[in-house]
Amino acid sequence: MLVLFTGVSGASAHAALTGTDPQDGSVLKSEPRRVTLTFSESIGLLDDSFRVLTPENRRVHTGAPSHADDRSDTASVTLPRGLGTGTFTVAWRVVSADSHPVSGAFTFSIGKPSATTAPLPSAAASNPASTGLYDIARYAAYSGLALLIGAATFVLGCGHRGSVRRLLLTGWWTLLGSTLALLLLRGPYERGTGLGDALDPSILSDTLTSRPGIVLVARLALLAAAVLVPLRAPLRDRAPGPAVLVPGGVLALGLAVTWAAAEHASAGIQVPVAMVSSVLHLLAMAVWLGGLAALLSALHRPAEPVAPAVVTRFSRLALVSVAVLAATGVYQSWRGLGSWDALTSTSYGRLLLVKVAAVALLLAGAAFSRRWTARLATPRAAVTVPAGRVPVTVPAGGPGETREATGPGEERGPEPEGTEDRHEGRTEDGHDGRTEDGHDGGAGGTIDAGQRQGLRRSVLAEVTVGILVLMITTMLTGTQPGRAAEETAAATAAADHPASSTTTVPFDVGTPGGHGKVQVELSPGRVGENSVQAVIFGPDGGLATVPELRITFTLESQQVGPIDAEITDRGGYWTSDTLTLPLPGTWTMKTTVRTTDVDQVTVERKVRVS
Repeated sequence: MLVLFTGVSGASAHAALTGTDPQDGSVLKSEPRRVTLTFSESIGLLDDSFRVLTPENRRVHTGAPSHADDRSDTASVTLPRGLGTGTFTVAWRVVSADSHPVSGAFTFSIGKPSATTAPLPSAAASNPASTGLYDIARYAAYSGLALLIGAATFVLGCGHRGSVRRLLLTGWWTLLGSTLALLLLRGPYERGTGLGDALDPSILSDTLTSRPGIVLVARLALLAAAVLVPLRAPLRDRAPGPAVLVPGGVLALGLAVTWAAAEHASAGIQVPVAMVSSVLHLLAMAVWLGGLAALLSALHRPAEPVAPAVVTRFSRLALVSVAVLAATGVYQSWRGLGSWDALTSTSYGRLLLVKVAAVALLLAGAAFSRRWTARLATPRAAVTVPAGRVPVTVPAGGPGETREATGPGEERGPEPEGTEDRHEGRTEDGHDGRTEDGHDGGAGGTIDAGQRQGLRRSVLAEVTVGILVLMITTMLTGTQPGRAAEETAAATAAADHPASSTTTVPFDVGTPGGHGKVQVELSPGRVGENSVQAVIFGPDGGLATVPELRITFTLESQQVGPIDAEITDRGGYWTSDTLTLPLPGTWTMKTTVRTTDVDQVTVERKVRVS
């Protein structure tokens, strides 16, 4: 049950920040030349991706944002000279490969930390009005797609038309309007600004040249092409031909691709497989839920009878759709969650559990509807004959045998061979139960009032729950998937609680009793302020004392150092809390041990600073 209907496009998406340079909370001896961010996947840059604020909350004039070393998973900006000292705040905002904006903030200090009046922006900074309207437009787009594809499938695959044409128009106009709204709201949504920017020419131009904007324009082009299909469709034929099915199928596939190319499936792991899975998942959802809406609309119009065969055909299509949803849902659940723990530890997982519960209700309603469908599919052989010039319907006596009344209270024997074909399946008004387009209406011709009411209630319940599922789906596509959320949490934990490093340095000055080892602990072992503690062990493994111990650090690749840790003897151990390491990398730690006035030795070891 977990894997069914897990989302129109679940994935390991939403870029997670994996590193910053300078590091969050680091203290630098000299001002940096640039700020660089590293993410877990490719990201897009905005004109205002970086805001660097001084301790007095004044904005620093930076260069234009760019990708460091032409790597699409990085964002970098140059800083001017003469920044001064104190604590600086960096607020950033980028667009992840799945088209969702990601933002955050961190601080670094030059010289020494200071008080700052710059507020630390929220990681989810956005404009409520722009974000709210954008989400409403996304939900409307999903609904319009479901109505358009579902109603078209109900017409072409099940043989019923009439009132369903109105749903086709409703779906087309809803999808058109919501796509135009998404195109206008895309700029404010990405930047976290107000609705006033929706008509800004420069922002709209940036949107039209971005990947999400190009996808939305492609969707508009497909909707324009869809107008031509009904004009060419031979609506009165017995069955739709290639002139309708081929362009209709291509347009439905193209519309589904515009979602997959701009949502979670377009980023993360196994993108090609995820794109195919997302397209199939979306099409199956549209056929099922949109088809339910079309069936409900048809059942609410008694003047346009629904043939039992129409309901039976849709029941088969719905069964296939559920199978596709289950198969693609297995893959998308694994790709989006990453682990079972993410079900309860992430917002994506908890929202997915709510959706699973809603889908369970939907399947229960579908099972009840199938019971009504099975009743409709049961053959009811009957004939319509004149009985005293009054049409009546008399049940057949058995398979291959019909009986016909010649008058009140009178019966005829079996009809001559072949006569059954002229009567079986006809209704009281003499129709043969076929639909307007020639599809076989099935036994019984049409659905009677009682059957119609029971089936209508069942389908209405399905549609109601289906609307809830669509709403949760829209929320899921805007929520950071569990896999990416865990990556972000891991990166944050590593930055907040870096592991200290302990290095054992053996020494031997070449005199009797002049050997042992020094155990050096560097904490937290990252850029910025660090503490150093050292303990000396003698030849017997016990604690030992020496007249002098000196530890320095050198980053040879950057020609930095040596930096003296300036450790002092605290009576049994040596310590320092003033060591500042300005850059990450592999440092050379030199430990000098002096055992007498003339005997000393220096030993080198490599230590990693993150």
